[in-house]
Amino acid sequence: MSSTELPGVRSTAEPSPLVGAVRLAEGEQVRTVVLPGLELNLRFRPSARTGLPPALFVHGLGGSSQNWSALMAELAGTVDGEALDLPGFGWSPPPADRDYSVTAHARAVIRHLDAAGRGPVHLFGNSLGGAVSTRVAAVRPDLVRTLTLVSPALPELRVQRSAVPTALLAVPGVAALFGRLTRGVTAEQRTRGVTGLCYGDPSRVTPEGFGAAVEEMERRMALPYFWDAMTRSSRGIVDAYTLGGQHGLWRQAQRVLAPALLVYGGRDQLVSYRMARKAAAAFRGSRLLCLPEAGHVAMMEYPEVVAAAFEDLLRASDAGAGDTDRDTEDGRG
Repeated sequence: MSSTELPGVRSTAEPSPLVGAVRLAEGEQVRTVVLPGLELNLRFRPSARTGLPPALFVHGLGGSSQNWSALMAELAGTVDGEALDLPGFGWSPPPADRDYSVTAHARAVIRHLDAAGRGPVHLFGNSLGGAVSTRVAAVRPDLVRTLTLVSPALPELRVQRSAVPTALLAVPGVAALFGRLTRGVTAEQRTRGVTGLCYGDPSRVTPEGFGAAVEEMERRMALPYFWDAMTRSSRGIVDAYTLGGQHGLWRQAQRVLAPALLVYGGRDQLVSYRMARKAAAAFRGSRLLCLPEAGHVAMMEYPEVVAAAFEDLLRASDAGAGDTDRDTEDGRG
């Protein structure tokens, strides 16, 4: 159900540079997009190649654009990628209306894509970002070329016990209580707990990556809107789970037209591995990648495997588009 600010399992040979106070992986840059009532921080990798198809990466609950750095590096020669910090997360300030619903996050993604004129994009989403990306693909198919979801937060009838504390953040007053009860917990202890919850094998995280995550945890915890963003976004996920009819996430999954890649981790403690088959049936013609050793953030644990699976999807979708074009030329479309 959640994805938090996490260390990557790989690090560059040199310490990650700092731009202002934003920690960047080697080759990354950041920029800010300002729209009415909305400001978004974006992380991207300038490419020496021109004409690469655009891609957008959307993180999960408590996470940031940094969660996609490893995968973006793997795909640097394949897509022109950028990862955004959702409103209230990473380096993006809170939304002016304090609306953290799944629909509001989806609206922020759509507004950015419309303003930038980058669509259709290869859209990636993890956890909360997976629910957001599903909604975007369903309501604005013109903006999505392919859809890749890593442990998407889609409704489950039986939530895993390990995911209950995250869900409880949606209950009024619980976040404040949790904050008081854990006031003495250090940023290092919090980061270690989050890493244990989200990674299939926390020992794969490098010391450099863990140190960077602790630094980011300290920064995030000092923000006056930290708990508000977490609480309202958690409530947004729970609310989205209860929606029925055409606004239900499973119904919207069935409406997605874009070719989809679904990635699930066998050690995921937040989104159940057993949901993989249901998701594969909901997204028509989708591909399913199950990684038995991965946790909730497979794109951070196994970026090279996820990248290879996406490139296979891209080749297949491009070939399918070519077949459609030929069918149309032959009068068979």
